[in-house]
Parts: sequence; structure tokens; C-alpha cells
Amino acid sequence: MAEELTLEKFEEAYNIIKKVVLPTKLVESEYYSNLTGNKVFFKPENMQLTGAYKIRGAYYKISTLTDEERQKGLITASAGNHAQGVAYAAKAYGVKATIVMPSSTPLIKVNRTKSYGAEVILYGDVYDESCAYALELAEDKGYTFIHPFDDLDVATGQGSVAMEIIKELPFVDYILVPIGGGGLATGVSTLAKMMNPNIKVIGVEPAGANCMQVSLKNKKVTTLPMVDTIADGTAVKTPGSKIFPYIQKNLDGIITVEDNELIVCFLDMLENHKMLVENSGLLTVAALKHLNVKGQKVVSILSGGNMDMITFASLVQHGLIARSRIFTVSTLLPDKPGALMNISKIIADLQGNIIKLEHNQFVSINRNSAVELVITLEAFGPEHKQLIINTLAEHGYRPKEKMTTGIYN
Repeated sequence: MAEELTLEKFEEAYNIIKKVVLPTKLVESEYYSNLTGNKVFFKPENMQLTGAYKIRGAYYKISTLTDEERQKGLITASAGNHAQGVAYAAKAYGVKATIVMPSSTPLIKVNRTKSYGAEVILYGDVYDESCAYALELAEDKGYTFIHPFDDLDVATGQGSVAMEIIKELPFVDYILVPIGGGGLATGVSTLAKMMNPNIKVIGVEPAGANCMQVSLKNKKVTTLPMVDTIADGTAVKTPGSKIFPYIQKNLDGIITVEDNELIVCFLDMLENHKMLVENSGLLTVAALKHLNVKGQKVVSILSGGNMDMITFASLVQHGLIARSRIFTVSTLLPDKPGALMNISKIIADLQGNIIKLEHNQFVSINRNSAVELVITLEAFGPEHKQLIINTLAEHGYRPKEKMTTGIYN
């Protein structure tokens, strides 16, 4: 293992991993530039060979091992992206890999890890539990353990992201980097400061898994009692202890993001950039509005894009609801011919699109005055939604907004 992070090591790692990484050129975002008043670029590591940046650190780490260490077999713990990186690198070197993943890991990450020839063991509810079990197996079976973030060689490999950003955009002002355990943030912030001390590197964590923010505040590595976030790739209770001093020295701050912010960013990235980015990768997109600067060149690292289809569908639905593009109202109307047609015409004249109707004749004994109609509609946004609700109220329907569920059922 590297004794410290040096420019020479970063250069070595960069040259080695060039064999396996895809060029992920910066993507300028007109949408987010206009929204924030900065010049925003994305570093799309979601387009990487294994769907995430993790292949960088994993491949470089394995390249530094001796033949004996590799032949023992490799083992790691991961919520998915590091797993695929290790599995791919192990296959490239022709050695066995065992991956311990949390039981809640999305199916796509499990299957893709297996597709590279690795053995997958599902264990634990969160990464930390999986890691403890992987370390037990490493000791029992003599495997070589590849830590996903608390390893200086792994962090060195991840730092190649910063080298590519600065080569392409030498005068970058801010780099936003997602933080789970801190390996990517360590490599990116350390190398960025070596190349240009004026670059500000800001870490971004889920509010429900802010282990690095708490650790920096306490000035020591601190374990959270629990984590609760939809950003599964950054759902880490304890940040890395070996890399922590580098974070303390080189990171310029931390922004935390709520899960509901990730939901709308998911929709924004799909619609405006045609890019699928997983929740952890969206942290740096959501953080853009929290960055209190103007007129700066800002790069958001999109760390990965591995997501199962059930999560995808759920995020689209919740994103549409959050953007007031889908909403549900209930109203009472008389149970007589033409009543449903009348309310439908009002909505149609306003260009509202009815997705689902539930017509309940048995809400009251007096069917003439109390038949309930629950309508789920598609609108253009908040103003259009409010126009439809107000117009229904003006026609005496007294609409009440309800929680929207199951719009695709």
C-alpha cells in the first residue's frame, strides 16, 4: 500500500488505468448553468465501462498487488459499484473475486457483478455489515481484501477523475464530489490541490448518511448510529480512517442533500440531458443550488448510473408528482347521467390529461349528493395544476388534493 498520496503515484495510476477506463468528457449543462448563474459541467462517470468511477481505484489497487496476493483470490464489500470494479479488474488479471453486498443491493448491480465472473454473497442491511463479514471471510480463507474507500492506492486511482477534469478544464473553480466512505473525495481533493491550490473541492453527502460531515465536525472518524437514504451507494456509517487526514486537509466544505432533492434531479437529468444517473451520483447535481457562488466554473461529478428498473420507475413517478406534473384530486358529484362528462369537459378544455378515474357510488347513502370521484391528472407544472384545481372549484366541485399513488397501475 502507498504510504502517502504523491503526485508521482497519481501520475502512475492515471497511466495504468487508461487501459480500462472510457473517456468521460465533460458535458456542459445549459439547464443548470441558467438555473444557478454558474457555468456548470458534468463529469459523467455514469457512462464508465462498469457504470461508475469505481473501476479506477479497483484496477489500480489490483495492479499494485503481487502475483501471490492476487492468486489468493480477492474479496471486497460493496453496495455495487466498487463490486463491479473489482470483479472487472479481477477478470482482467485472471483471478477469483468474491464480493459481499448488502441484501438491499439493486438487482442490476448484483447481476452485473456476477457477469464479470465474481461470486456474490448477499449479507447485512448496510455496507458496514457487509464489510465486517467480508473481513471475516478474508481472514478465514486467506483472500486479499480490497477496501472500497479506506485504502490509499484505491484513493489514488480515484484521483484520476480530477486529473481528467483539470486537463480538460484547467481553470475550473469548484469541483463537487459525492462522499460515501470518502475514497473518491480523497483522491479528487488531494490531486486537485496539488495541481491548483485555488480549486475548491466540496464534498456532498446524503443528509441521512452524513458520516463525513459529522466526523469533520468532531475532528475524528465518527460512526453514525444509523443511515437512512435512497442514495444506496453512499449509505455508509463510518468514513475511512486512513484517508480521513487527507479529507481534513484538502476538502473545502461539505453540503448535505435531502432525498427529495435527488428525486427531482433524477427527472431533470433524464429530461434535460438524456442521462440515467443513480441517486448517489445525483448528490452533486442537487448540491448545485446550495453552492452560494455566481459566475464560477463548476464541475459536478456524476459518480455512477447503475439502477434497477423498479427504482427507475418509482423515481420517475415521484419526480413527476414533485414537479406537479402528476396530481390527484377528489370531489363529490351527483350520481346522474352526464355528471362525469361535465367534469371531464372542464379538465379537457384546460388541456389537463386524465390518467386514472375512480368512481365510488357507495361513499354515501344519498347517491344524489355524494358520489366520490377521484381523478389522477397530468399537468404542465404547478401553475397549470393550480389553474385546474381553481377552475373545478369555480364550477362548484370543491376539489381536495390527495396523495398520488400507483399512477402506472
